[in-house]
Amino acid sequence: MPDSKPASLHQTPHPTTPRPAKKSDPKQVLDFAIESARLLFDDKCEEVMVLDVRGKSVLSDYIVLGSGSSDRQMTSVLEHVEELGDKTGFSCYHRAVDQGTKWLLADFVDVVVHLFEPNTRAHYDIEMLWGDAPHISWERPDQLRRDRAGLGR
Repeated sequence: MPDSKPASLHQTPHPTTPRPAKKSDPKQVLDFAIESARLLFDDKCEEVMVLDVRGKSVLSDYIVLGSGSSDRQMTSVLEHVEELGDKTGFSCYHRAVDQGTKWLLADFVDVVVHLFEPNTRAHYDIEMLWGDAPHISWERPDQLRRDRAGLGR
């Protein structure tokens, strides 16, 4: 009989220290959330969105969501987001990847980035869970897709 529980997330590395305090500069936090969403978009993720969960969650201020097309792509995108965090002073506090690489998560304390395979995203429906959270506009004014992969679309 198949297990009806969701696949557990593999946590690497396991946090051994208390959760760091949130950043004090709300503009830096918002800028990081927006840049993370733009990076997901540039790395060919679909249905990218930023949810403002300030006042709704005690754990983070923004949730960034995106759907990927393969485990390889999503793993790469997660690494790029972590690199962006390191460059901008938002080190990744916690990282989790499920067994089938269908749901990846990077927790930067103020911002949590979720990458999903489309069917897994539909199943967990994080957008509905945070249905009352405002959506933050992250698109660039010119909305040009930056071609990080070099595929020349």
